[in-house]
Amino acid sequence: MDGELEALTARQAITDLIYRYCRSVDRLDVRLGHSIWHEDGIADYGADVYQGDGRGVIDHICVQHLHTLHHSHQVSNILIDLDGDRAGSEAYVTAALRARRGEQLIQMMIWGRYVDRWSRRGGRWGLDHRLAIRDFDEIREVTPLRNHLVGRRDRSDPSYAALTNTRET
Repeated sequence: MDGELEALTARQAITDLIYRYCRSVDRLDVRLGHSIWHEDGIADYGADVYQGDGRGVIDHICVQHLHTLHHSHQVSNILIDLDGDRAGSEAYVTAALRARRGEQLIQMMIWGRYVDRWSRRGGRWGLDHRLAIRDFDEIREVTPLRNHLVGRRDRSDPSYAALTNTRET
């Protein structure tokens, strides 16, 4: 029973980090994004996007997202295989980004997967390597139903008042 509980705890910790990654890039929370990675982690988002330091990809994505109006990342179908203090995972990702091109409001949609390798060091799970696979994407002009003013892309977003986890304060 202890082994099962430990496995469930590890899977939940890794799943939580995957979710926090999405939150970090949607809220442009660089500090939160850095906390997901081990210091020597490596990110491979393809030669045309980013290859290098894991924490550096957070910096890169957050700077890129400054040029968009809105973005939202969701993950699903998370599979995790554990091997002691090491793990591998695959998570499906859908990302929607809105931006202006001249007078046009465009929406970019990306469907892909995060194929990750994790390790637990000093009792903390962290990301060692991410291969971001873009399976397909699209771009199109959109007409919004209305102007949405409540959500923010920084720590003034209302969710920060509700989530009191010390890692995010």
